[in-house]
Amino acid sequence: MFVDLVSRAIELLSAIVFFEIVVAGVPVQLIVLWLALAMVFATVWLGVPQLRGFALGWGALFGKRQDPGAPGGVSQFQALSTALASTVGLGNIAGVAVAVATGGPGAIFWMVVIGFFAMALKCAEVTLGLMYRDALAGGRVVGGPAVTLMRGLASVGLPRTGRHLARFHALFMIVGCMSLFQVNQAQIQAANAFHFEAPLLYGLGFAILVAVVLLGSIGWIGRVTGRLVPAMCLLYVAACLAVILANLGALPAALARIFVQAFEPLAVAGGAVGVFIVGMRRAVYSSEAGIGTAVVAHSQARTHEPASEGMVALIEPFIDTVVICTLSGLTLVVTGMYTHDLTGVAMTSAALATVIPGAPALLAIVVFLFAYSTVLANGFYAAEAFQFLTRHGRWHELGFKTAYCAALPLGALLEPGQILDLVDSAFFLMALPNVLGIYLLARPLRREVNGFLARQRGAAS
Repeated sequence: MFVDLVSRAIELLSAIVFFEIVVAGVPVQLIVLWLALAMVFATVWLGVPQLRGFALGWGALFGKRQDPGAPGGVSQFQALSTALASTVGLGNIAGVAVAVATGGPGAIFWMVVIGFFAMALKCAEVTLGLMYRDALAGGRVVGGPAVTLMRGLASVGLPRTGRHLARFHALFMIVGCMSLFQVNQAQIQAANAFHFEAPLLYGLGFAILVAVVLLGSIGWIGRVTGRLVPAMCLLYVAACLAVILANLGALPAALARIFVQAFEPLAVAGGAVGVFIVGMRRAVYSSEAGIGTAVVAHSQARTHEPASEGMVALIEPFIDTVVICTLSGLTLVVTGMYTHDLTGVAMTSAALATVIPGAPALLAIVVFLFAYSTVLANGFYAAEAFQFLTRHGRWHELGFKTAYCAALPLGALLEPGQILDLVDSAFFLMALPNVLGIYLLARPLRREVNGFLARQRGAAS
């Protein structure tokens, strides 16, 4: 009876999350609008932090105003790298191709626009995460949306609401961060490129590599992602730039096509509203702004200034969505590969292969790195959520992480459709309490951001 009730509750919540309304004849998921409106709110409410704090974020990232005595387990650079490990992933390769195949080149324009607004929402949720993070008896720092909701809402007189929303978010973070899909896609690309037809063996090897790092501390995870993320991003960016430079003569026409079709898109996309929705959906999903996952990583940053890490965090959607997704899209447009009957990783692979010999093998390596880093970050997020619901402790952490790694080989065996529905529903259910918490804590959030920016102006004068 209880299991049936829980199952029905999850089905109902999933139906609410993915409920669609029709705008100008185009179906729009309410969860996408929920996140997009929050992005606009954060931009206006915080006075366009994308512009006011962008330089400060880069300064903090590369060592300016570092405080070794501040609470936290990793540097601000390592915190950003861990967060990027989750957000920079298969969506940058396959997701962009799906957007361009569905909405035409114009979808790239709207991805960049939404990516810009996502920077403000990321800044807001991360700043709150550091404002309300907690320190355990041993000095270890814990944080994330669940901690923010519980401690933050208690500070404004809503303790009961905060507890309920925190548990709701933590529960669905555990399910949403089960990264079976990443293992699945990495195995498929390896099979296509290297004809490696042993999915179980691949899954076991993948799980062992994850366990070697994940079973360590956040400092260990931060050091690995701090090296892995820049390397994998540079490798993929270099491949895209090689294709774009080889087709430099087609670049002006490609840029014009992206801009024009953003407002006069292909009829199949459903008109201007349709191509906007396609681009918005992919940008929202790519940046994860408003979901709250990255807050767990950023909360570990060593700093006394919550808004300082917020400024670092807004760089995340810039790199992930504005830079990498744009380069992916341009690669598809300058090669004309978006006009072929391909989609997903296959389209990106074919576009790279027009210039780079052995592109499928190169892409298999990139996909593995993207998947591996995402699984590492998501494993840490899920473990923190589990401990929030139970109790923080080394044995609780090791037990959950071991179970997490043991489940990963299943991703290489299952069909993608078997694992996407539940995981995706749980993933985006996290946006409901997280964004609601941002609205309820909007006043202290703005005081923190404005106070930090004023102090930086005073220090510079």
